Amino acid sequence: MNIRVIISGGGTGGHIFPALSIANAVKAKCPNAEILFVGADNRMEMQRVPAAGYRIIGLPVSGFDRKNLLKNVAVLWRLIKSQCKARRVIREFRPHVAVGVGGYASGPTLKMAGSMGIPTLIQEQNSYAGVTNKLLAQKAHRICVAYEGMERFFPKDKILLTGNPVRQNLLTNVVAHDEAMRTFGLDPAKRTILVLGGSLGARTLNESMLQAWDALKDSNVQVIWQTGKYYYEQITSQLRGMELPNVHVCDFISSMDAAYAAADLVISRAGAGSISEFCLLGKAVILVPSPNVAEDHQTKNALALVNRDAALYVKDADAVARLLPLALETIGDEVLLSNLRKNILTLAFHNSAEVIADEVIALATKYRDEKK
Repeated sequence: MNIRVIISGGGTGGHIFPALSIANAVKAKCPNAEILFVGADNRMEMQRVPAAGYRIIGLPVSGFDRKNLLKNVAVLWRLIKSQCKARRVIREFRPHVAVGVGGYASGPTLKMAGSMGIPTLIQEQNSYAGVTNKLLAQKAHRICVAYEGMERFFPKDKILLTGNPVRQNLLTNVVAHDEAMRTFGLDPAKRTILVLGGSLGARTLNESMLQAWDALKDSNVQVIWQTGKYYYEQITSQLRGMELPNVHVCDFISSMDAAYAAADLVISRAGAGSISEFCLLGKAVILVPSPNVAEDHQTKNALALVNRDAALYVKDADAVARLLPLALETIGDEVLLSNLRKNILTLAFHNSAEVIADEVIALATKYRDEKK
């Protein structure tokens, strides 16, 4: 079956990994499908997507600056240029469907596709829909969501509850606990905390770790600490001569399957993609929602779990003082850990990428056949 699919979005791993999962699921079902990614210039997707074997075209789009409104004159100009470029890309590639996964590029790409009569599918990852997706929903043919109750934001007849696609190797590459510990040079007999700042890093989580350094030194707990590339050099420089054998510090974790297998407790931001992974893997987690996101959607994501006793939650403003003391207390409480694992597993969605791929293929096939 020969169909052409545009997948647009990115900016962070939370958007890129689901997009690649959808692309891989489409290719598995339709090996002859042509897939073109459309991302934002100078963002992470411009490296990650080609590394996964797909072609990508960049748009000069950027996000709105909520603090400095004058800067948005340039942002608007880049948005107009991006829409013009997206229109050219669509004319040349002639897609049968366009998929938006969130991130700067998905807005202009899906807006242009919709205005040109191409069917569109939105993948809304969060429990609180963003402004862009609410606007795009007006012309979207299908809206795949990860949380119940999304008819607050979208037309009910367009919604399909699918969950969020996750990195496929997390479920296919099952790593034994002892092997995972050897990957990070840690002791299999000791409890381990995994600290995830996301692909770009999280300043608050890093500051919380530094603040708790003496407590970690005196504890019998191990830590795998992903600082993010942006903060790595600064932190390793700051810790020179103070390194701890029970703390493995790294900028980026490529073997996330091993990291999850090693972890008894995870500390993380509350991005939708990460939460979906925790649910599928049944990981006990403390969520620290980022305050620097649109509509404070990470807090809403976190509370969706906290209200089901499926996660713990610390506000960003309280994290430096409270986060690591809570983590060290929690990892010593086997009853609490067990309950968190059990409850978060009930929120998992399986085969999300495959379900979304079926919708993508159905929309593309219908449009292609109608155009014959």
